[in-house]
Amino acid sequence: MALLLILWQRLPPLLQLDCVAGMETEGMVWMESAGRQKPGESLQVLAADVERLANLAYAECPLDIRESLAAQYFVDAIRDEETQLSARLLDFTDLKSALAYSMKFEYAKTASKIHARSIATEDDAWRERDDKFESLLKALEKLVNSLAAEQNAPRRNPNVTCWKCFKKGHVQRACHIFT
Repeated sequence: MALLLILWQRLPPLLQLDCVAGMETEGMVWMESAGRQKPGESLQVLAADVERLANLAYAECPLDIRESLAAQYFVDAIRDEETQLSARLLDFTDLKSALAYSMKFEYAKTASKIHARSIATEDDAWRERDDKFESLLKALEKLVNSLAAEQNAPRRNPNVTCWKCFKKGHVQRACHIFT
């Protein structure tokens, strides 16, 4: 918030009036329409929407103020409270930094939940299932390798005749005579 005050003080007075007029009309409508992150909506989609709407709502404002406002609206719109709080504490000045941090935070949170769950459920039953899976995987690999070997081996039928060289034992597409 302190950064916004500093940026606001740097604006010339006439430009401040243009920005305030834009904020009162389009900006308020945008805030109401954007709301919060929808269920299942990714952070990238949310950031793209926020950036697009901020560019429309605050077109008269300088880029640094527009970026700062977009970052604040993005953080406010994040659905997950932990991610929102951590992003709010860092007080981002641009949307791209806020998005990058929020994505890293959500990834780390998801990875730590998966890791904690795997540690909590580690027992003999999982080891038995892993061994069974490994044996099934090896059997499948053997089957695939044997099928590949059968496909690569040329099939010779002594009863077929080549229509290219008219010799017995192979077909035209397998003929070794080049014309």
